[in-house]
Amino acid sequence: MSRLITQDKLLKINKILIIQYKPFGDVLLNTGYLPALRAAFPEATIDYLVQKPYTTILENNACVDNIIVMNKLKTGTLAYAADRLHLILRIRRENYDVVIDQARGPGAAEITLFSGAQYRIGWHKTKKWSWFKGHNWVYNYRELKNHNIYSARAKFGLLRPLGIQEIPHNTYIHVLPESENKVRNWLKQMGILNKSIAVFSPVTPIRKRQWDFRRFAEVADMVTEKYGFNVVLLWGPGEKKKVEHMASLMKNMPLVAPPTTFNEAAAMLKHARIYFGNNGGIHHLAVAAGTPTVTVFGPGTSPLKWAAWHMPQHTYLINSDLDEYTDGSFGVTPEMVFREFERLMEHGHI
Repeated sequence: MSRLITQDKLLKINKILIIQYKPFGDVLLNTGYLPALRAAFPEATIDYLVQKPYTTILENNACVDNIIVMNKLKTGTLAYAADRLHLILRIRRENYDVVIDQARGPGAAEITLFSGAQYRIGWHKTKKWSWFKGHNWVYNYRELKNHNIYSARAKFGLLRPLGIQEIPHNTYIHVLPESENKVRNWLKQMGILNKSIAVFSPVTPIRKRQWDFRRFAEVADMVTEKYGFNVVLLWGPGEKKKVEHMASLMKNMPLVAPPTTFNEAAAMLKHARIYFGNNGGIHHLAVAAGTPTVTVFGPGTSPLKWAAWHMPQHTYLINSDLDEYTDGSFGVTPEMVFREFERLMEHGHI
């Protein structure tokens, strides 16, 4: 597609709105291109539409001027309709010149359409009836998405109409001082502050992404026994019993992290030398934190899209011969994962 806005019109752009209101991982992946957008429009106002609690990803980001919070309400209710109308009217009053819709769903298309923006940029859908049902008609500047590169890189695609190309970058999250203090105090209390830490985040709510806990436990034991790493098990809401189950499968007792917010998890990852886990939001958080990663992908998922494979400190494993979920082994052994870890060690990435 790649239709460009002319230079004389670019000079008149004063207000930009980005739409990607959930979830944690997808909001985080949008932070990679923000410095390039800010550099291209240093005087413009750049706002971001997002739901709670995902606002924590964008707080203290110097490239974002204002965070517009979108309420999460049940679709089809009177409260939803009233809230959506209020949100659209608020956005129209802002008089945005550009709306960049990274979410590309029906709700985001609706907001984009009624924003009043002169330049409405979104992804071009290619399936049958996409012009109508896929809302292609909403966007006067559309781009084809590249699904064979890390999603944070692919998101640069919507900046092409603005004359912006991908530059070297990483995703970003600001770790709050209170988050750093809480994590540092806990690590000190556990006696592992400034020691070699391997963070494991072994739980995912998506069954086809869940690698077997016993296999995670075997990898953790190898990392402990051969290299003396201190293993910390990171978990989210409703996951504590599952990480305690993994701990019970280990020969060497790990440390189960205290309850953490997403921002506190970022602080924990910054103290780690290596991260092990499934494909998901915490993997993307580890990338943003600058922590090397070894990620196990289940069948039917795309590491080309969801792994930061373009950076040598991030590696992944997937058995490409598996087309669908059969069990939690994924055809990936603990020895295979451990070899990837050792390869990162040998090349000085850890």
